[in-house]
Amino acid sequence: MSQFTLSEQSNQTEEELKKPNRYIGGDGLEVFDIINSFGLDYYEGNVLKYLLRYKKKGGLTDLKKARVYLDYMIAGYME
Repeated sequence: MSQFTLSEQSNQTEEELKKPNRYIGGDGLEVFDIINSFGLDYYEGNVLKYLLRYKKKGGLTDLKKARVYLDYMIAGYME
């Protein structure tokens, strides 16, 4: 088994790994900044993350992931 560093395994720069374009809006605002600013918990943050990135990365899969977290939140709210 060969050993590679993360940068050797990927063509992405360190900056792209830290700040992927799929998490940055047109005005430079990052999803994680919104999550932190609003004090969202894990589930809320994931709903937002998947919803905001689906056009740039996962498409329908990301929308389904958002729904999983949202359904979990709804179920907990209804109890």
